[in-house]
Amino acid sequence: MRPILSFCLSTLLLSSVAAAADPPVDFQNEIRPILSDNCFHCHGPDADTRMAGLRLDEHDAAIAERPNGAAIVPGDSAASLLHKRITATDALKMPPEYSHKKLEPEQIELLTRWIDQGAKWSEQWAFVAPKPHEPPRVQNESWVRNPIDNFILAALEKEGLSPAKEADRRSLIRRVSFDLTGLPPEPADVEAFVADKSPDAYEKVVDRLLASPAWGEHRARYWLDAARYADTHSLHIDNYREMWPYRDWVIEAFNQNMPFDEFTVEQIAGDLLPNPAIPTHRNRVPPLQHHHQRGRLFRKKWPRFTPRIGADTTGAVWLGLTVGCATCRDHKFDPIKQKDFPALTAFFHQHHPEAARQHLRPAPVMIVPSSRTARAGTAYAATCRLPMRSSTPSAPNRTKRSASGEVAGAPQHHGRAL
Repeated sequence: MRPILSFCLSTLLLSSVAAAADPPVDFQNEIRPILSDNCFHCHGPDADTRMAGLRLDEHDAAIAERPNGAAIVPGDSAASLLHKRITATDALKMPPEYSHKKLEPEQIELLTRWIDQGAKWSEQWAFVAPKPHEPPRVQNESWVRNPIDNFILAALEKEGLSPAKEADRRSLIRRVSFDLTGLPPEPADVEAFVADKSPDAYEKVVDRLLASPAWGEHRARYWLDAARYADTHSLHIDNYREMWPYRDWVIEAFNQNMPFDEFTVEQIAGDLLPNPAIPTHRNRVPPLQHHHQRGRLFRKKWPRFTPRIGADTTGAVWLGLTVGCATCRDHKFDPIKQKDFPALTAFFHQHHPEAARQHLRPAPVMIVPSSRTARAGTAYAATCRLPMRSSTPSAPNRTKRSASGEVAGAPQHHGRAL
């Protein structure tokens, strides 16, 4: 009897040690991709394709009790319907054969281990409020200069790696110059930094670069790309428009270290402020992304596409989400319902289409030296008397000569009639 009891106790002990030795399964990186690729089509967010009323994309629905038991019983894979179905050998096996999907043995083992570990669920990191963490302890404490170094060095030590040697001063100033301004350092600045033996030499370089106008110009490039800035309309109406004031405002905002909340309000709702700071409102920046942009189709499509572009861009820049997926359906993965998208676009339905169409067919611009402005204006008036764009097809020619010889409605360049 004793040998049998000893064998059973040894088996239980070894099983416990093995279970404890198994690394915890990461839901976001390991489990969600399996469920998303193989299960969400029939048991996910889309109500039109959902089967058996089962959802595996939500924690509460996945562990909810059903007539035949819960799909997932945390800590007990044997009692979980999900485990029973993915290990079945008959017609009940999931995913079904007609789906042309198949779980690999490693994936089944991973799902089993995750359930037995308690089926810990976690949300995508972007939807989890950040929490402060104590810097981890490290062995080489002399290498640490600030708390961020603790995290870097702890990860290196975990992998058995050592930090790289400190860069020489010429390499260091080149790196920080490109990083902060996008430009290489001047040779004189390099030599001055190499010769500066003060303990705060690097800090002085950083302060000088942050005070440079190039800092705002460099950072603004990334923001303007995200905001879909363009000097022209692009696509089929790739002609000039006065958008540079917004570009200059963004550059100045970075150079003045404008608080981000103010930076946000000025761009999203600047037209509602008593004294808007942005000369050209950001919500008119994106071009109309459509293949047919003229005539009746243009006038018909613009009121719908402009608000949609505003919502797409605002969601991508400020939320980091592709809210445009909710144009046609509930978002497959992010918590955005289809009804949320038109509610968001409603904020951008206040722009009159003519405000953005005023540059569709601008009169030609001739840039000449300022000393010849008057003479060029006279020549332009005599040779290029073009009608101004009107909102009505039958509008009369608005190009008229005043008593002084000026051409009313002639194109302006930096405040001067040409």
